[in-house]
Amino acid sequence: MKQAGITVLFLLFFYSNSFSQSISQTIRGVITDQDSKYPIAGATVAIAGSNPLKATITDKEGNFRFDHIQVGRVTLQISNVGYEKIILPNIVVNSGKEVVLNVTMQEAVAQLKDVVLTFDKNKAQALNDMAIVSGRSISPEQTNRYAGGFNDPSRILSNFAGVTSSQDGSNDIIVRGNSPKYIQWRLEGIQITNPNHFSDQSAVSGSISALNNNLLATSDFYTGAFSAEYGDVLSGVYDVKLREGNNERFESTFGFGVIGTELTVEGPFKKGYKGSYLLNYRYSTVSLISNLGLFDDLNGTLNFQDAAFKVVLPTRSMGLFSFFGLGGFSNFLFKDVSPALWQAPGKRFIQNKTGEDYKKGSGLLNLGMNHRLTLNKNSHINTALAFSSEGIKDEVFENFLLRASNNSGGLNRDSVVNDVLNFDGKLIKSTYRGEITYNNKINSKYKLQLGTKYALHNYDFTQSMLQDSSSTRFTMINVNENVSTVRNFVSIKYRLNRNITTVFGVQNMNVLLNKKSTIEPRAAINWQLTNNSSISGGYGKHSTMESIHHYFTKVKLPNGNTIEPNRDLDLLKAHHFTLGYEKRLNKNMLLKMETYYQRLYNLPVANSDTSIFATINEGLDFQYLDLVNKGSGENYGIEFTLERFFNKNYYYLINASVYNSTYKALDGIERNTRFNGNYLINVLFGKDFTKLGKKQNKTLSFNSRVFFGGGKKIIPLLRGADGNLAVDPATNRFYDYSKAYQRDIEDIYQITVSFSYKINRPKATHEIFLNVDNITNNRGRLTEFYDPGKSGSIDYMRQTAAFPNLMYRVYF
Repeated sequence: MKQAGITVLFLLFFYSNSFSQSISQTIRGVITDQDSKYPIAGATVAIAGSNPLKATITDKEGNFRFDHIQVGRVTLQISNVGYEKIILPNIVVNSGKEVVLNVTMQEAVAQLKDVVLTFDKNKAQALNDMAIVSGRSISPEQTNRYAGGFNDPSRILSNFAGVTSSQDGSNDIIVRGNSPKYIQWRLEGIQITNPNHFSDQSAVSGSISALNNNLLATSDFYTGAFSAEYGDVLSGVYDVKLREGNNERFESTFGFGVIGTELTVEGPFKKGYKGSYLLNYRYSTVSLISNLGLFDDLNGTLNFQDAAFKVVLPTRSMGLFSFFGLGGFSNFLFKDVSPALWQAPGKRFIQNKTGEDYKKGSGLLNLGMNHRLTLNKNSHINTALAFSSEGIKDEVFENFLLRASNNSGGLNRDSVVNDVLNFDGKLIKSTYRGEITYNNKINSKYKLQLGTKYALHNYDFTQSMLQDSSSTRFTMINVNENVSTVRNFVSIKYRLNRNITTVFGVQNMNVLLNKKSTIEPRAAINWQLTNNSSISGGYGKHSTMESIHHYFTKVKLPNGNTIEPNRDLDLLKAHHFTLGYEKRLNKNMLLKMETYYQRLYNLPVANSDTSIFATINEGLDFQYLDLVNKGSGENYGIEFTLERFFNKNYYYLINASVYNSTYKALDGIERNTRFNGNYLINVLFGKDFTKLGKKQNKTLSFNSRVFFGGGKKIIPLLRGADGNLAVDPATNRFYDYSKAYQRDIEDIYQITVSFSYKINRPKATHEIFLNVDNITNNRGRLTEFYDPGKSGSIDYMRQTAAFPNLMYRVYF
């Protein structure tokens, strides 16, 4: 069997040697108007630097095509009368896959003689033309190229200014000091679940993303002052797009790596029809090997599988339909788990406990349909229907050593009691969504966008655990409720001239559970000062619902009655202000600075002037407290970015953020939030070595990242005046809340390197990736906890150790 497998891989890698044709590929695509989405006929598309010049004209449906383009990198120049010229630089051409592009062009405000307007579509501007501040696009090449990505789109974000993660192995997203639970994930323009395997109770992070970067198109990420279409969000928006499958020929990709084994297939439904499908399935490699019996049972094996698809169905008169889906399952069982390995919920300290085992299962499903109906050359309607569901099952089992005494008081025997169920939690959230948006390009200066979005959420939550040292089970929540929200928005883009663009809008958020409503104005401006410099500014009022368990918290009164004090809990709200400056130092280098201020108010905090609790600090364990909207907070900082875009086979990205994130509870004391790292620095560099080998068909790539940043603020263990540990397990006193979030333990640094080796053959492209995260194995201390088995009875949750991720892919 082993010899047969090796033979298959050998033939797959070298079968294309029998072909003698030159190594080339097709570049094709469609060009549409940025505002109206109407196809642009007659646009000129040329390959820069080609000799003789290779150029073509788009047909009536906006299509263009180049055949037999040599593999490597090419730059396209696109122009059309009445539109701003576009340059698409450094498009990667591989032999194993056609290059299929969807390009939009912006109509010029006025026709100017002797002036060439150039807009570079690959220089990090957000694709959404209604979002002109605090946003950037992330290309599929960046998700593959940047070191530390782990084939995970969410980990890529921490390469950019103002964004970091916890460094504990999770892929949470911390934006400008805000809690990661306030990130909004969107797929194909529709809000979805947290797309991560092994999600925690707050469903804000995980360890491995179910999203595969092999399926991604260029996507947008926003860090503040969001445009009017984005509601129920406070921290950041990640609007992920799936690429369309090839609608002319069948293509596939097979990958085998340390983390997962995957297969992607795509192609047309029939010849001559522009519809296509794209399908990916991935299975945990360790699980696959274990299931084959090659390994014995491994403690803590991370088992997962996921799948995603996109189907595009154009029609002649009924518009364009697209269907998409993302789903996955994951589970593990950790024996004798501790926070140093994985943080489990429901922690309790009792005598004779020798350890605990943690069993987790999680699942997610997102299904959606988008429909775009063109009304005329300037307007269209987008309609969307979607279903999403996420479920988490957590069980924590305790193990005990019981000692029995004889009649004389001596030790008789030891008894081991295992698998006593302590924490038992099941959280299932299902959501049905319906959305409709009307877009009207009134003229070259004005664009109108308005829409409404309805969501029906069903929450089936149960959590219970054993009380203190007794065997009595306490139910913390048992809820099966429906909650509806309605969001409406209107947004207008006005281009005063070719240099000044403004966007104004209003978002209206309505929670039908308790009839809470907001009116949220939004405004942004971008002013092109010169051909290579601009300033921008934005304001937005924003709001979000809190985690649903807070609304249904039950509190027992002194007289024994139970009430639900948080049913009338209001929305958490914030004012966002941003001011930015960009300077194009040359065509491949950008300097960017942005400062921001966020004023949080209506912050839910504990209804006690002796409590430090605020929902923005909530961690793994849910808190069930009487809350009031009387807290406040501030986030402010400045971000610097120097980006040298990929050109002449190398790039670099240097960014730094200095920031502060604080809050006040009812005690009136200003404290750091948990996520206030105060600063972060990223330095990225990458270099390609091309045209290697006798046939000049091989490319070696090197990429690296160096990160420095402050750690998360902690609640320290109790210590006496002499600095020695002063915890009291008998009374469950471990942490010093009077010093909550005053400091972190230490700053964090991490160095990540990655290599890839690509071979282009006539019918396939082979690529090997090696990424080594935290190559120096720096184990920075993140938090501390009480562990009587350790020296000094203190142990630490530490930075993730060095981890090599090796993967092979073939595109054919």
